[in-house]
Amino acid sequence: MKKVLIIAGSPRKDGNSDLLARQFANGAAESGNEVEIVYLRDKKLNYCKGCLVCLKKGECFQKDDANSLLPKMMEADVVCFSCPVYYYSVCGQMKVFLDRMNPLYGKMKGKDFYYMVTAQDDNKAQLDRAFDVFDGFADCFDDIRRCGRVYGGGADKKGEVKDLPAYNEAYELGKSIK
Repeated sequence: MKKVLIIAGSPRKDGNSDLLARQFANGAAESGNEVEIVYLRDKKLNYCKGCLVCLKKGECFQKDDANSLLPKMMEADVVCFSCPVYYYSVCGQMKVFLDRMNPLYGKMKGKDFYYMVTAQDDNKAQLDRAFDVFDGFADCFDDIRRCGRVYGGGADKKGEVKDLPAYNEAYELGKSIK
């Protein structure tokens, strides 16, 4: 059994990337894993100040929800990021989260990473820009395995992702975690 942490970045409750996150969670749970979804819209995350105090202290001086997410990231065997794509990149909530995970720099290793995005645009090459952001984050750690991506392009209105291959792909990707 693995500890699976899903970071859901959508500001829109029950939006398309939330649906993918839940599908991934369902598949991972069905395979006997311990699964938790963190919805960033429910968290108070201030912007990173760039002071780098966190690298000395191991946590940020700001008193918000970021510090409570650090141990979750450290304890997880599997981390999955799910978010909508805005202007060909990850949504702002996800970027703020990634920036605030700076205390983890160089401290995580041996994790499996999965990425899922949704967008109105269905051009995979355009969505790759968002995956580049996740890859940049993963590059800050040792022995990270990039295990899968789900392209949820062509989904704009709530629920449209259910009619796309991405919906089942998210479930199957989660189910593949052993």
